[in-house]
Amino acid sequence: MLCNGDAPGMNAAIRAVIRTAIFNNINIVGIKQGYEGLINGEIEEMNLSSVADIIHRGGTILRSSRSEEFMTEEGFKRALNVIKVFGINGIIVLGGDGSFKGARKLANAGVPTMGIPCTIDNDMGYTDYTIGFFTAVETAAEAIGKIRDTSTSHGRANIIEVMGRNSGDIALYSGISGGAESIIVPEIKFNIDEVIKRAIRGRNRGKLHHIIVLAEGVGNPYDLAEDIKEGSDIDTRVTILGHVQRGGTPTSFDRIMASEMGRRAVELLLEGKSGRALGIKCNKVMDLDIIEALDIEKKFNEEMYETAKILSI
Repeated sequence: MLCNGDAPGMNAAIRAVIRTAIFNNINIVGIKQGYEGLINGEIEEMNLSSVADIIHRGGTILRSSRSEEFMTEEGFKRALNVIKVFGINGIIVLGGDGSFKGARKLANAGVPTMGIPCTIDNDMGYTDYTIGFFTAVETAAEAIGKIRDTSTSHGRANIIEVMGRNSGDIALYSGISGGAESIIVPEIKFNIDEVIKRAIRGRNRGKLHHIIVLAEGVGNPYDLAEDIKEGSDIDTRVTILGHVQRGGTPTSFDRIMASEMGRRAVELLLEGKSGRALGIKCNKVMDLDIIEALDIEKKFNEEMYETAKILSI
């Protein structure tokens, strides 16, 4: 079952879950449209053919949605009734922190449940990375390269807004890999004068472009562009990447993470466990109590941010 926003690699996780279940002689169904689909009984039997040729596809074959009704007492009771009627003995939830809160609720009600972290934001503190993050970074880094070409042609500065909600990880990783001159994230207060000074310094030594990567949780990119233009007299344009970062073929790393976590989620259910969150630490798949996972605060990599500042002189 998938909830909230989609992320590249979800299909790889679905494939791993279904094939691992079939390998272990378990009947498996797919719940379409997340918790909303669970409430409405949008349930479909899955087999090997259901997941053929999907490991490389972005999006999700089960589709996804948000459900306010699931969080109400009446909606939750309907969901539990559907689980009983269809004889569902365990649920694997793919999504971010909102999806995990729903999974915790199901586990507390006695439904064996596992959570696989799938969000491009990489904002879940208990795991090093979430499925879909590195694909979003690659998409953003590719866009930075293309925008640099046109920015150089016109001698402009360009602000590129990337997604991430209140997490600056996409901005940080894509900014470093894309060679951005400035990276602005919610976790660290930025100084507009420092950004302007860096742009002027680059122009004075003959640099024809200036790339600023801005995380969406910071503020209005058009206001920032106006401030830079007024402070440096450098023509500054804005590019908002938006939902293009959610699509596309998942990277090999996202596919591998998804495959490993999908397999392990099924095995944990077979071991009689419930209420666990899958994740990755030091390149190894791990799991911990979903309540504990939700309580762990995401820590921003300030050392990497410092690297970005040093390399952008």
